[in-house]
Amino acid sequence: MNTKYSLSNNLLVRSLQKPSEMFTKEDIIRYVTDNDIRMVNFMYPAADGRLKTLNFVVNDREYLDTILSYGERVDGSSLFTHIDPANSDLYVIPRFRTAFLDPFAKQPTVTLLCTFFDKDGNRLADSPDYTLEKASTIFSDTTSLRLEAMGELEFYVIAPVTDSFTATDQRGYHESAPFAKFNDFRTICMSRIAATGGEIKYGHSEVGNFTIEGMTYEQNEIEFLPVEANRAAEQLMLAKWVIRNTAREMGYNVTFAPKITTGKAGSGLHIHMRLTDIATGRNVMLDPNGTLSDNARRLIAGLLTSARSLTAFGNANPTSYFRLVPHQEAPTNICWGDRNRSVLVRVPLGWTSSKDMCASVNPGSKASCPPLSGRQTIEIRSADCSANVYLLLAAIAVAARRGWQLPDALTIAQETYVDVDIHKPENAARLEALNHLPASCSESADALEADKFAYEEFGVFSPQLVESTIQSLRTFDDAKLRSEIKSNPELLAQLVNRFINCG
Repeated sequence: MNTKYSLSNNLLVRSLQKPSEMFTKEDIIRYVTDNDIRMVNFMYPAADGRLKTLNFVVNDREYLDTILSYGERVDGSSLFTHIDPANSDLYVIPRFRTAFLDPFAKQPTVTLLCTFFDKDGNRLADSPDYTLEKASTIFSDTTSLRLEAMGELEFYVIAPVTDSFTATDQRGYHESAPFAKFNDFRTICMSRIAATGGEIKYGHSEVGNFTIEGMTYEQNEIEFLPVEANRAAEQLMLAKWVIRNTAREMGYNVTFAPKITTGKAGSGLHIHMRLTDIATGRNVMLDPNGTLSDNARRLIAGLLTSARSLTAFGNANPTSYFRLVPHQEAPTNICWGDRNRSVLVRVPLGWTSSKDMCASVNPGSKASCPPLSGRQTIEIRSADCSANVYLLLAAIAVAARRGWQLPDALTIAQETYVDVDIHKPENAARLEALNHLPASCSESADALEADKFAYEEFGVFSPQLVESTIQSLRTFDDAKLRSEIKSNPELLAQLVNRFINCG
């Protein structure tokens, strides 16, 4: 038995002794038959950013073969607002590589994620997953590079206060029990996410931690490893599904909402990304001397050039913009820097030092692994979980591609770099020179309207999808919301309650 597969958290990988990318229909049928699986579920993302579910009873082998081969019909108009009910039938076809054993089902169930097809058997042009696939493909065709991504999924766990070990307000970062209350909950979620195929880097408690009216609000984070963009989206979608179901099972509440009260840390969806050479698989974010490469700088320039319109996909409801305020470790200005949490795009530490830190604290030991410069990423910090993650990553791929289309990309990167805390009074002139992110859904809609050619280019985003995004944002009519809340603070509480389960 191959040890690599025997250690997999996905029980199908462990049983079939092959990576999920190599799963076939016959593999799924054999696993269902050998393990007395009684149900098969199809899941797929809709316009609201949530996974939808279709259940099948395994009647016999022929029926199982049929649903795996031909999928099923669904009502597209109930999943996507821009689809006409008079012509709404769609097909959902399972992707075998996504199969996993459902950790919540009361009877043994295999679940697979699905792809949408139209009545003619073509991919649905404006479905979230296909939009991301097109964006990634066009990026690679343009650059000969692969865009890999991973998310930092932040969320609050909410439950009654049960003891006197109270964490310090807004000082919950990496806190341990008993001051952190939900470490066990988080690790159970991590184990279940891994069982669905998610490749997790780590988990921890986050900054946000407070108590109101006998209820504890504790912020947590689960961060993933970089993978191909479509797989990154799948991981994040399934992770939210797992976290919510586990909370329900354990009697907690959770929220991915970007802001749940004033003066406390909001929850973001920071997206890390890296570029790899398609031919060699080598990370190209650094030059041989360990400095950020021109490829990485072009990527940054593309992200910053598109930053205002990116909020249309990454910040999808009014509470998003109450997180994007100064001094809350959330960006407001369009700039980038090294290890700086007040910028829009951050370059984290990348293990580029030549020193053997392991040996310095473990005398007699030497690092036995290859150099870790291949782990270098950059991080965009504006988005939150109000986003449809497929469309967010598709928009990021479009923005990244622009970095290779802009003749002055390297100049843009040079001029938008900051190496100081731009919110300090002595840096006011530098701050004034920077462009700003939108402050409302209305402003984001205007930014997307002005920039829509970039998203529609090469047929990546359909015009209908762009227009429906713009109209959805404008429906909130929130251009004056910040001033209205100053005179009516209760309005924010109403908004928080309305969007507490967003994403």
